[in-house]
Amino acid sequence: MYEAKSRGKGHLVVFAQGLRLATEHRVQLESELRRALRVGEMRLTYQPIVELSTGRVLAAEALLRWQHPERGLLMPSDFIDVAERSGLIVELGGWVLEQAAMQLAHWQRCGLTELHVAVNVSARQLRGGFITRQYDHAVAASQCDPTCLELELTEHTLIEDLDDSVRLLHELRRRGVTLAIDDFGTGLSSLAYLKRLPVGKLKIDRSFVAGLPHDSGDRAIVTAALSVARAMELTVVAEGVETPRQARCLRELGCAQAQGFCMASP
Repeated sequence: MYEAKSRGKGHLVVFAQGLRLATEHRVQLESELRRALRVGEMRLTYQPIVELSTGRVLAAEALLRWQHPERGLLMPSDFIDVAERSGLIVELGGWVLEQAAMQLAHWQRCGLTELHVAVNVSARQLRGGFITRQYDHAVAASQCDPTCLELELTEHTLIEDLDDSVRLLHELRRRGVTLAIDDFGTGLSSLAYLKRLPVGKLKIDRSFVAGLPHDSGDRAIVTAALSVARAMELTVVAEGVETPRQARCLRELGCAQAQGFCMASP
């Protein structure tokens, strides 16, 4: 039933042995994930966000990893779906936010007072107002400068309940948080919602950067995103920049910031 529902309306799924095995795997992974949070197996890495014209590091995005005792280092794609389905994503997201704030405070004490740290936020953290409580706790516990803490949300996350999202984001903005739209261009939304959100940054999805500089479609989409951002006075970060040619093309198109393996791995 859940497999059919996950595919959308009007779908039929016939039971097969693979479904039972997949369910057993999810249940086991959920149990292991609960243990991992309890015993401290989760890790954060940080990928720099740089100024394309100078190469100067402006910010870092906190990226979650799981140091599994048997399977080694796991990427989010290996366990985030289970965390979302089980509801563990709320506790996991709160842990990430607190640890990132602690790291930011440490860097600020070391003299890196202008460095920003970005943290991804899930839809479940938004629902019920979890994110405001988690943010307040993280800032209070770390004593970091809250204006240097950024929250990244995807378009899909925001448009699930736009009115509540707008209200919640305005609450966060009043606290001094910088808000960013992650994976911009991949959502099913129009630009109409963008003017309602108190965001300061757009992150162009890596799928539109991959074809640069030769793919005319990717080039047109990036150019359009940059034009919208300029008109709305938003900062733009290009994600997934892997080659010097992509970086050069983005710089020529007027994109100020980027992150990716071309600059540094997490």
